[in-house]
Amino acid sequence: MPRINIPHPEEHPTGVRLEGRMAPVQSLSTEAAGAAVYWRNTLWAMVGIQFVMTAAFSMLTPIMPLFLPVLGVESEAAVAVWAGILNGITSLVAAFASPLWGQVADRRGRKLMLLRSSLAIALFTALMGASGNVWQFFACRALMGVFAGFSSAAIALVASQVPEDRLGYSLGWLSTGQLVGSLVGPIIGGILADMTGSYRIPFYCTAATIFLSIGLVWFGVREEFTRHHGEGRRGTFSSLFALVTTPALLALFFVLLMAQFGVRTVQPIVTLYVKEMVGDLPNLATLAGIAFSITGLANVISAPFLGNRSDRIGYRRVLLICLAGGTLTTLPQAFTDNYWLFTAERFAVGLFIGGLLPAANALVGRLVSRAERGAVYGMTSSAMFLGNSAGPLLGGAIAASLGLHWVFLMTAIVMAANLLWVYYRVPEYAAEKA
Repeated sequence: MPRINIPHPEEHPTGVRLEGRMAPVQSLSTEAAGAAVYWRNTLWAMVGIQFVMTAAFSMLTPIMPLFLPVLGVESEAAVAVWAGILNGITSLVAAFASPLWGQVADRRGRKLMLLRSSLAIALFTALMGASGNVWQFFACRALMGVFAGFSSAAIALVASQVPEDRLGYSLGWLSTGQLVGSLVGPIIGGILADMTGSYRIPFYCTAATIFLSIGLVWFGVREEFTRHHGEGRRGTFSSLFALVTTPALLALFFVLLMAQFGVRTVQPIVTLYVKEMVGDLPNLATLAGIAFSITGLANVISAPFLGNRSDRIGYRRVLLICLAGGTLTTLPQAFTDNYWLFTAERFAVGLFIGGLLPAANALVGRLVSRAERGAVYGMTSSAMFLGNSAGPLLGGAIAASLGLHWVFLMTAIVMAANLLWVYYRVPEYAAEKA
């Protein structure tokens, strides 16, 4: 397959329009030829696997703040800070490791990266459940980040197998599998903790479920992978240079960073916010799990629709709609003291943020060749990991120093800033009509 140069905004060959500027792309016949024969089977297998992985890992989200007193963290302020640190450290480490794993994925295959990441996540999750103090737990979370990258490998695998004009559609469904998992996981985790009376049991159940997903990847995923040699394969530094010197990719790097930062800022404090509203009820873990999961339910409804629409109406337009809606639905959460109203607001924000990652990742994929998508998605995954890391850290710090309500105010401000960034800096991508 011919190599596609990452377009520079000042180039003007025929092909694709970037808000009035032209960028070279493949012809329709080449795009069709680039798709794997069994791309639909691969897509649906990956949607199912993404669901299993995310459901397993998100079991722990509402449990972690409640598990901290068992590990010796007693004051409410310390719990808020540690919840942010533990949510953020895995992503912080992964931000530096992800580009390297992206390079390996382009050279050895994305399926191998899925197996590697799954095995490491399962192992360290089991060790987290056996932790005797918060520092052992912290070490397991940090080491997990070294081997992380399941989601970026899944995105790269799907993006390298599907037709170009179905990229938004495919990544929308992949995101749906992830979001359905995030919907089911917290509820299962909360129920497990409440039924067993132990905050360690969910960690062991998570590890067992992830080991199951390894078998699903091995037997269920078919990757048509061709190793590329020579100039078609970038090194880490050349990929970084391409990102920095390509305005469209660099703009999307910051879009993904700010999007994840805004979404993840509130995650460490949702359980504490629910506790502040309802008190220390026996079913607190279940109520917190519902508050987490309702956003995932809304994402499930919106992600396939918005991913599909982004292929038709434009990726930039979908990003603007999502960020505007996310800002307007996040702001009221700062002033809510009723649990059910808060849950409704969490559902509303989920309807909009569900389209952010599919649209942004599809636009990234359209700007580079299939052979280079592992490396480039490794770079953009670093942006997401940095947002995943900085969001909980800052959210926990703000909650401890200013109060829980201020976290939602800051999140709304970040989403509004991202909206302005997309409006002024991110170009649209649309096929030139004959």
